Amino acid sequence: MQGRSMSDLTRIISLNESALYLWRAVEGKEFDVNTVAHLLEEYYGIEDEIAQRDAARWIDKLEECGLVE
Repeated sequence: MQGRSMSDLTRIISLNESALYLWRAVEGKEFDVNTVAHLLEEYYGIEDEIAQRDAARWIDKLEECGLVE
């Protein structure tokens, strides 16, 4: 059916550099807050407490957008 699209473009998700790095690192894999925090610690050299907080926020946003369960 030409002219019909099966894509739903009503929502576009934009990722900043950090979010894109994390997404690429975990794409297609099982992950949790600790996994993401570890990636943040390695990449940015930040403390565990900050990495855990930021990882939890990032995962919450993914869930809010329906990108993960």
